[in-house]
Amino acid sequence: MPLFKQNSPEPSPPPQGEPTRKGTLFGRRQRSASPDRSNKSNRTRNSSDSDSVGRAGSTRSGGLFGGRIGGRGFPHNDPTIMSAREKVSDAEESEKAADRALQQARASVKAAKDHVKFLEKEAEDDAHRARLKQAEAKVVSRSARGLGRHG
Repeated sequence: MPLFKQNSPEPSPPPQGEPTRKGTLFGRRQRSASPDRSNKSNRTRNSSDSDSVGRAGSTRSGGLFGGRIGGRGFPHNDPTIMSAREKVSDAEESEKAADRALQQARASVKAAKDHVKFLEKEAEDDAHRARLKQAEAKVVSRSARGLGRHG
């Protein structure tokens, strides 16, 4: 006993009045080329008119939400986009500051190591001079042993 039963024995043919669509879910509609598309001067954007699409005579909607998000103009003027750009800019500045701090820390470490090497060399030189002084003092001490016999 099947769980799902099909009642219609034969599939019905598609209606002849409607054309069948071909393409993908996000396929674009075919448009005829207008003479305005070849004229580059019609494509320039006026900076004071931020709501213009940039093509004179075009009836194109501009995508989802008509090229505007919430009616606030172009997406680059959207507060969320502006906020994201500001966060990226802040992150870049932080990275630059971190790079400068890292370079400064590396320079401090190098200076400290150089200072330690200088101190080690100075201590080594002092120890060498002390050994020479000790050897000379031994020589003077030996020459002074013979003194005081007549007294």
